[in-house]
Amino acid sequence: MAEEDSTLPRRQLGRLLRQYRDEIGLTMAQAARLVEVGTTTLHRLERGTADKVRVRIIQHLCEIYERSAAETTTLKHLAEQAAVKSWYHEYSGLLPGNFDNYVELESAARQLVSYQELVPGLLQTEAYAHTVMRSFVPDEPEPTLQQHVALRMKRQLIIKRRAEPVFLDVVLHESALRRIVGGPKIMASQLRHLADASTRPNIQLRVLPFSAGLPMGLVPGPFVILKFGVNGKGKPIEPTVVYVESVLTAAIYLEKPADVDRYSEVSAALHGAALDPVNSRMLLRKIAKEYEQWM
Repeated sequence: MAEEDSTLPRRQLGRLLRQYRDEIGLTMAQAARLVEVGTTTLHRLERGTADKVRVRIIQHLCEIYERSAAETTTLKHLAEQAAVKSWYHEYSGLLPGNFDNYVELESAARQLVSYQELVPGLLQTEAYAHTVMRSFVPDEPEPTLQQHVALRMKRQLIIKRRAEPVFLDVVLHESALRRIVGGPKIMASQLRHLADASTRPNIQLRVLPFSAGLPMGLVPGPFVILKFGVNGKGKPIEPTVVYVESVLTAAIYLEKPADVDRYSEVSAALHGAALDPVNSRMLLRKIAKEYEQWM
């Protein structure tokens, strides 16, 4: 995708275009011919991957699909939104691979359900984030590294904002608490930060202890389930997406219901095996105190 892509509006627009075409009973080739564009162009529009979204074409498609004035206005608005740069584009040169897509989805989500084996970026202190990034890119110039840290700190605004903060539900493996990043001082501060953050009404944090073993008979690896809320009719505003993290290769985005259901089952099993939020908070503060005794 082009650098200026706004992922969520494109996805919503594409889903509606596909729905409206199906409802009127046109094949993709027939609709493309009527609007005088290539089948590939319409395919990309429906998948949300078109390089450019032209409002004129959207208007024409709505006429062909016999949509109401209100529906046409909605689709044209989505097409206009698709061309608007989001806040994170000032950091676009710093975002690896397809992570810009994730930041866009994260910013639009209403709930994030996550399993992590390292303190998640949304809950990292600045010192912890700096240490992790320096370890990953040891030769990065300090000014550039500081930009990476600034981006991570700015991402955290979604859980701190006063109006409708994102609900963050995290299962964190105990190894993340025991693995020393940057020394005892940084770890003590980070764990106390986690404990304090977990008292917020929109943050639920559970620790999966070593003693839990393998709840699903396997180690799933880090993932995030992104949920976008429901409309007035109780229907999802946008289909749930599962983001499967990878440090060495491109991340994977899963949207098929069977895949989402499978990760939801894994998440439920991890929640069931983890300590409850109160005992998790107690463990965080206990280990933080242990680190402080080393200082």
